[in-house]
Amino acid sequence: MVKFALRLLGSLGPTSIYQRTCREAEAHGFDECWFSHDIFMSNSWVRSVAVAAVTERIGIGYMAVPFTLDPSEIATFAATLDEFSGGRAIIGTGAHTQVMYDWIGLGNRDVVELTRESVELVRRLLRGERAKYDGKYFHWTEEAYLRFPPPARRIPIYVMCFGKELCELSGEIGDGSMPMATPPEAFDIPVSQIISGARRAGRDPSEVDRVAFAWVYYAPDGDVDEAALRRVVSYFVPYLDPEMLSRIGITRKDVEPVAERLAAGDYEGAARAVTDRMLDLVIRGREDDVIAGIEKLIDRGATNISIGGPLGRDFAEAARGIGERVLPYFRGR
Repeated sequence: MVKFALRLLGSLGPTSIYQRTCREAEAHGFDECWFSHDIFMSNSWVRSVAVAAVTERIGIGYMAVPFTLDPSEIATFAATLDEFSGGRAIIGTGAHTQVMYDWIGLGNRDVVELTRESVELVRRLLRGERAKYDGKYFHWTEEAYLRFPPPARRIPIYVMCFGKELCELSGEIGDGSMPMATPPEAFDIPVSQIISGARRAGRDPSEVDRVAFAWVYYAPDGDVDEAALRRVVSYFVPYLDPEMLSRIGITRKDVEPVAERLAAGDYEGAARAVTDRMLDLVIRGREDDVIAGIEKLIDRGATNISIGGPLGRDFAEAARGIGERVLPYFRGR
């Protein structure tokens, strides 16, 4: 059965909004709540704990980007969150871009090897092992081990990915893979790479949860706030996969004006540079429109639909509306 996750950006407002929205998601059938962890945005770890405190069933997925977070911190936070939430923690690691990490001088790291080493070390720590290690990026002694009991259960690790090599790695080592699904028409591209990586590792590809990171705006009355869409699209479109963008006719030349305004710190100008075609990166409209967009993702191999982006005029109401009017269509499939 296809799973559904709510994915909340770090720019939605106070933490209370995240708590209210995830309570609605839990009450209306979502399986997981995830929190984006983008550099210089609000911290996803605080939000994950706050939501765990006001929910009971829903999975709590938090991002742990290996460029800025050591595996020791990722593992200890995961174990503590899992204990606090009653066994609901899910780890998300990897990346959807390296460009943002150029801002702090870390973008030149090999994201594939960095992610591989990080996942291995986190797993070893969570198994309660001494994690002596001598790799490309991490050099640990025999003193690298948890000073408290490891989790009683195996905490899943999902790998964010972009590009062929990282998506193949996610299929090789991840419990799940989380590529962008922008646009939905191109989601078969990362899916084929995930399957290839799983097979190369001798795994059954069905063991890897293929999570489609979709941008969604639910408007029950059909009134889509295109200005809100342009703000979200403008911030992230320069980092999206060019091959996937080309599926709906978006070229590098189209993206350049957006990237230039972003680089200049002109966020309003970047939003104005977003073309109408770029809005098609977002699944948007009434429930029938959202259902049609999700069906494209499932037809292209998604096993888990991560609904994120602008969501709607009111985030909690959008979560409720999607839960009430969209999710029931897919239950049992």
